[in-house]
Amino acid sequence: MTVKFPEVWDLDVLFPGGSESEELRVHMDEAGPKLEKFEKLSRNFSVPEKAADAQQVAEVLEAVKEMMLHLRQSSAFIGCLQAQNTEDKKASLLQSESASLSARFNSALQKIQQDLTKTDDAVWNELMDDEKLREFSFVLNEWRDEAKQLLSEKEENLITALSMDGYHGWSQLYDMLVGDIKIKITVDGQEKTMSVGQANNLSSHADPQVRKESYEKLEDAWTEKEDFFAKTLNSIAGFRLEVYKKRGWENPLQEPLQINRMKQQTLDAMWSAISKNKQPFVDYLNQKAELLGKDGLDWYDVDAPVTESTQTFSYQEGAEFILEHFKKFGPELEKFSRHAFEKGWIEAEDRPNKRPGGFCTGLPLTEESRIFMTYSGSMSNVATLAHELGHAFHSYALRPVHQINRSYAMNVAETASTFAEMIVADAAVKNASSNDEKIALLEDKVQRSVAFFMNIHSRFLFETRFYEERKKGVVPASRLNELMEEAQHEGFGGGLKSTHPHFWASKLHFYITYVPFYNFPYTFGYLFSLSVYAKALEEGAGFEEKYMALLRDTAIMTAEDLAMKHLGEDITQEAFWEKGIALCVKDAEEFISLTSSAE
Repeated sequence: MTVKFPEVWDLDVLFPGGSESEELRVHMDEAGPKLEKFEKLSRNFSVPEKAADAQQVAEVLEAVKEMMLHLRQSSAFIGCLQAQNTEDKKASLLQSESASLSARFNSALQKIQQDLTKTDDAVWNELMDDEKLREFSFVLNEWRDEAKQLLSEKEENLITALSMDGYHGWSQLYDMLVGDIKIKITVDGQEKTMSVGQANNLSSHADPQVRKESYEKLEDAWTEKEDFFAKTLNSIAGFRLEVYKKRGWENPLQEPLQINRMKQQTLDAMWSAISKNKQPFVDYLNQKAELLGKDGLDWYDVDAPVTESTQTFSYQEGAEFILEHFKKFGPELEKFSRHAFEKGWIEAEDRPNKRPGGFCTGLPLTEESRIFMTYSGSMSNVATLAHELGHAFHSYALRPVHQINRSYAMNVAETASTFAEMIVADAAVKNASSNDEKIALLEDKVQRSVAFFMNIHSRFLFETRFYEERKKGVVPASRLNELMEEAQHEGFGGGLKSTHPHFWASKLHFYITYVPFYNFPYTFGYLFSLSVYAKALEEGAGFEEKYMALLRDTAIMTAEDLAMKHLGEDITQEAFWEKGIALCVKDAEEFISLTSSAE
């Protein structure tokens, strides 16, 4: 008998009662004394002076682990509460409290990291050779190298403390502003009041009038509040740039590259290879415009379906489809994903007051994940669901690894998710029962290339140019609109008739303070996972074990070393990226060929 998978996640198994949970209150109250103990340990930690101090460092690492587990469990849970109901005011208060606890932890950890930088190099090398610390050498070396680039402990602590109500406060304000937006729109003959997340889902609606109206209503909402969004974005960037200036960092990309453990050379090679290969995707956009009976493609038609018989899946059908094809790749991925569906780890219900977008978050104390999205039945939704399950599987693969060695960067995080998405997208095209269905599913694949090579590229171009202008002063909303349109024209290779001037206001990623430049890692993950996927197809069923080994290494290697070890590839060269792009070009060309013969 088929098990009916719940569409609403189970949070009560973690802390019953949501934002009013007594267990959550106890958990957060316990963090105070734990933090005091950790802060005392941090104050008493002294610079290692001899090889025998390895024991002291190992004990500190265990204390760091315990503190991380405790704080991340509650912060992830609170994040889930905020996403599932944007009107949960108590959750916002809890989030502020959680952020303050994290700030205290980070300040105490920074002191330890600063002390490690003062260790004599010869002593340091002996410590890294000690069996108690050998497995942590990558992370410890990273801490030491990064701490050397920071200001004094006192100054960094001050920045961390001020960032809670300043820097991160602006990000929280953005979430509130977006959560407050509601638009009225007629869909399938019915007037509906929708949140931003629900309205965004209409971008792939079959009715061109619905797509146009939802875009215009949202654009009106962004325009109405554009000065609020501009103030928020300028304040986040201004705070960030001021900190960089104090540290002596000139390049705004220094921090994101460091976070993603990759070289500027690698990033430049990736964008250069993409910029040289945009024409097939511009041809695809032009072909799509023709199929829709238009003389050029408007922004609100980029996600439009080109065939009337686009298949829809109930949540249950989408889940079963994912499991069927995950199983063909490997038993671990299928077994894990089935467990996630059955245990209610996924919030998929289409209802008002949910935050837009999707995410996967880890709850490390209970070794669980939670996936958030709004599922409305499209193949794109099924792919998103597979994508988020890929993130959760990455955490699952890391279970045997010590918590200190689990902090992987966003670029390789997107590798696991995109890999899972590809399994499903490829299977869908191969299983197509009609030409129309094959065209629709193939287009869904090409849409992802357009998103990663064009949309994300335009975000990257916008953000880099915005930061250069922000160095000279506040950038008004009118100029942000101009920068956005210029970036979209360039990013889409001139393939759009109209752009989305307020995209900078509508995209949450520009307002995330914990990870700057929340864009290029997606494109990296997409192309990197194509190489992993090609290897999986080549090696067949036995590849899952090697794949999990690669995932386990993601937090203890640079991106360049990871690619060399597991793929034998030099990712600082354009040739690596061109191989992945060529596979995507084939999809675009097949789509054009199929739709040309169908005319």
